[in-house]
Amino acid sequence: MINFAILGFGVVGSGVYELSLNNKETVTKKVGKDVNVSRILVRSDKEHDAKHLFTKDFTDILNDGNIQVAVETMGGLEPAFTYTKSLLEAGIHVVTSNKELVATHGKELQEAATLAGVSYLYEGSVGGGIPIIRPLQNCLAANEITEVFGILNGTTNYILTQMKEHGLSFEKALKSAQELGYAESDPTADIEGFDTQRKISILASLAFGEDIGLENIPTTGISALTLKDLESAEAEGSSIKLVGRAWIENGQPKASVEPVKVPKSSPLSTVSSVNNAIVVRANPLGEVMFYGQGAGKEPTASAVMADVISVAASFT
Repeated sequence: MINFAILGFGVVGSGVYELSLNNKETVTKKVGKDVNVSRILVRSDKEHDAKHLFTKDFTDILNDGNIQVAVETMGGLEPAFTYTKSLLEAGIHVVTSNKELVATHGKELQEAATLAGVSYLYEGSVGGGIPIIRPLQNCLAANEITEVFGILNGTTNYILTQMKEHGLSFEKALKSAQELGYAESDPTADIEGFDTQRKISILASLAFGEDIGLENIPTTGISALTLKDLESAEAEGSSIKLVGRAWIENGQPKASVEPVKVPKSSPLSTVSSVNNAIVVRANPLGEVMFYGQGAGKEPTASAVMADVISVAASFT
């Protein structure tokens, strides 16, 4: 049996737990052994079927010799960074969906994992359920990647879709997103482009083998857009999308985040609601696009569990 812990039991953490139970037979077949949630780190007590696994003490997980993998779904930088580094240094594999942590400290944590001989995997940090991290690392390894760009934030894409298709103002579209759970009560990270900034930083690092640094990525969100802007773009045969882009310029990696007029001839123009789409341009492959649900409980949990399975399978 392979035991793993979950750090954080919000939307994604609870999704991982539920998926591990609902698809237990499938996971067991792929790994060759039972994969079992043995501890869950929570901030406060709550009524749940998994309550018997809850702990508020991180050391209960760190010092449990039976836990081989930890899933970090806490979000934010601290205590996620301290906990993750401690786990890696203790020889425990870590899987995460925490894009802020990966974008800010991913290199340091990867180095810690390598030094300890364990894995630090983060497929769920970009694109929700869309496989993009592993393709960049493995499937496209023989290619020279020249550009990565796309719609990386489902919340902003939903807002822009509502404005375009239903004539809602930005404020009303944002309220709708919040009511449906697509946007947080404080939507700043999404609507000002910071979420997309973190994701394109991760993709740029993988594509070009060099960290750009968040401070070097010019970022403009969608909060200043009006219906008139979208209508004007429509009249020109375009759709406005919040696009994260990374490319090579004069031998150096560059990246940006901004609303872009996307021609209707581009597949990106038809990406609607909370869906994401990521385009990779490479030599000799050419252009490929990854499309699907970019956010939400089930898609992100799916990506996280795929990483857990990958690690667990390596034990057998």
